[in-house]
Amino acid sequence: MSSQGDGEAQQCPTALEPSHMSSNEDDATSGTIIVTVGATVPTGFEPTAAEEVQEKIGVDARISKDRGRIYFQITTDKLSQVHLLKSVDNLFVVVEEYNHYQFKESKEEALMDFQQLASKLPWTNALEVWRLNNSLKKKRGRRRGGNGTKGKSNGETTDAVASDADQQQLPEPQPSAERRAEEEGTPDDAETGPQNPEEMPPEPKLIKFRVTCNRAGDKHSFSSNEAARDFGGAVQEFFQWKADMTKFDVEVLLNIHNEEVVIGIALTEESLHRRNITHFGPTTLRSTLCYGMLRLCKPQAADIILDPMCGTGAIPLEGAIEFPDSFYMAGDNNDMAVSRTVNNICHIQKRRDDKGSAPGLPIDTIQWDLCHLPIKTGSVDIIITDMPFGKRMGSRKKNWDLYPSCLREMARVCRPGSGKAVLLTQDKKCFAKAISRMGGLWKKVHTVWVNVGGLHAGVYLLKRTGATFGQTPEDVRESQGIGNMAGEEKEHKYIS
Repeated sequence: MSSQGDGEAQQCPTALEPSHMSSNEDDATSGTIIVTVGATVPTGFEPTAAEEVQEKIGVDARISKDRGRIYFQITTDKLSQVHLLKSVDNLFVVVEEYNHYQFKESKEEALMDFQQLASKLPWTNALEVWRLNNSLKKKRGRRRGGNGTKGKSNGETTDAVASDADQQQLPEPQPSAERRAEEEGTPDDAETGPQNPEEMPPEPKLIKFRVTCNRAGDKHSFSSNEAARDFGGAVQEFFQWKADMTKFDVEVLLNIHNEEVVIGIALTEESLHRRNITHFGPTTLRSTLCYGMLRLCKPQAADIILDPMCGTGAIPLEGAIEFPDSFYMAGDNNDMAVSRTVNNICHIQKRRDDKGSAPGLPIDTIQWDLCHLPIKTGSVDIIITDMPFGKRMGSRKKNWDLYPSCLREMARVCRPGSGKAVLLTQDKKCFAKAISRMGGLWKKVHTVWVNVGGLHAGVYLLKRTGATFGQTPEDVRESQGIGNMAGEEKEHKYIS
């Protein structure tokens, strides 16, 4: 179990079980179940994720007060479509939601409330969705020619659990031995008499579970560990499940954000952002964040899209897969970064070949100098990149020279009047200063504040003005500062 200081989000897994369900309904006419699905998304891109849900599933999504989450209702026949969303990290089905939960002031009373809550929740529909979700994962695994589940992050696998998914019977609440004795009027160790082994039904596989508590807020009298422990213990007593922190079948989520409490059951074993990259670098972006940045610039058919600092190629790869009608150029000055990009492209191409999809991806990979790109002036429609934060890559001191130079070169290759740039950086002060020096070439349109590995960063949407490169006062000053280096002949290594 892990926990963080009060006032910050906390996570803590603890064993537990399920009970009924309330925020979900049965559709008597079609036999399907209407459930509320929750999704975690990159912070700041909640509206983008809600837009994708409306576009692909046809339902409205509600953005949670807790940043990084959205909620939407679906019928169970659309469950497979939910897993195709590209802007969400993790999915869960909501058991119950409380917008203004009244926590008791003392720790003991607050924890007692959690213990009593477990037996009052409407678990039935959520557990049915969990079972259907397991069946979908098993079918996807068969189509891939292997197991439908992957190993846990600790290296242990759950193949046996996955293969028995269809054999697991949804549990009914089991009364304790004392309660059964009172109701039946028989002693605890009473025997029911001999039975024919052939007539006895096969024993269902024992379900294992854990509880994970995510808590944010500084007005709680309890910690994440304590909430997960007590709530999990009550769920275990209610369902008679077995607690297992690693090889669990069911993960129950207890999300607490100030006064908001949401209980759910996880539908994903690992984050959906792990879908494209196999060769990681020191600052590889999540695919879900890349997708959000791409949607922000709205790629059109035949657009030329440039990532001049591609790293491992996460952005152009996501673009080539999800927006294949555009063409992507990925480059970096680091040969190791370019090599990782090429390896990741080859991995995706092999995966597409195995599935029988159309071969090839609309990407070229090049090693180049960022400040002197081998690209024709005004030929690029969209520039989208992850700029050095000055933390793991580069330094804050170098950024004061790098940012103005690369923004000027980006302005040169970007199409005047219609070109756009989507740039991610955590060095906000340096970026703001560099933009102010580029006022004649770039106009800031919108900023999305995001959390990247615990760092507060900004995704900046810029519009290329109609000013001709080389003729604005700012550009002339930059040219004089850089000197004649742009006129020198550069050697660029084309990788693929």
